[in-house]
Amino acid sequence: MNKVVTLLTSGGVEQLQVSEQAPEAPGADEIRIRHDAIGVNFLDIYHRRGLYALPAYPAILGVEGAGTVEAVGSAVTDLKPGDRVAYAGAPVGAYAATRLLPAARAIRLPYSVPSKIAAASMLKGLTAYMLLTKTYRVEPGTTVLIHAAAGGLGSILVRWAKHLGATVIGTVSSGEKADLARGYGADHLIVGRDADVVTEVKALTDNGGVDVAYDGIGAGMLAKSIASVRPFGVVATIGQAGGPIPPVAVDALRPGKSLTHPSIMAYITDTSAYLAAAEAVVGMLASGITAAIAGEYPLEEAAQAQQYLEDGRAAGSLILVP
Repeated sequence: MNKVVTLLTSGGVEQLQVSEQAPEAPGADEIRIRHDAIGVNFLDIYHRRGLYALPAYPAILGVEGAGTVEAVGSAVTDLKPGDRVAYAGAPVGAYAATRLLPAARAIRLPYSVPSKIAAASMLKGLTAYMLLTKTYRVEPGTTVLIHAAAGGLGSILVRWAKHLGATVIGTVSSGEKADLARGYGADHLIVGRDADVVTEVKALTDNGGVDVAYDGIGAGMLAKSIASVRPFGVVATIGQAGGPIPPVAVDALRPGKSLTHPSIMAYITDTSAYLAAAEAVVGMLASGITAAIAGEYPLEEAAQAQQYLEDGRAAGSLILVP
């Protein structure tokens, strides 16, 4: 039987229910993957809360995983049972021991990339690729501000930005997380939930501001991020772990600052963009630029994993293991 975690309806973690179903046979263009590991993301929490509505309920959450191909559809010619693959993006449905997946979403994994690392890193790696190469092209000499620099996305953003030659200023909530972010390569760290981010960024940049800020916190942090970028700099708002993203007055963007709200799920809907980004991500993973794994939970403890992430306690990525 196939163990699954089903979301009965939008709401709290109590809406997640563990059950068993018979494994499904793949359609012509599908594969069935047996998961070695499943990534847990804030996107799963947003889906659970109903912030981003799902097509129907009950539903199975989860947008990334890694494992072994167990069966292939009649039209699938480039994958076979036994192949190691990973994936990220739509369709949702990763919180299961096995699942069906469009074959076009499956990315082959080299043996140098463990399944757990891939499951923890694919969506965040794709996001980092989008942010660092498409949203704002980071290169030697660029100065970036990365919030939650010790988190799942933050850990790979810091490493990848340093790989590209950037100077990285990170924010973290504690000294322990500062030590982690420093280990990922952050040049400067602003520590504490109540830190004066704007003043510290200005001091670190000779009052100029950073070139680009990546803000997954939302709430009151967004205004601080806007104030921390230089004239004609860019702020990318990419999440709301700290609360809803507030309205922004156009005057707050003077002089010439840009505010963008990129969506990784929208970006990788295009298959060619997805495959190009995934190739770059797998290359980064093979070189050691990965998200940090902060914890592993059995699949049936998905609710506990989501609660831990939602509470802001995770210093890195969380994965589920069937």
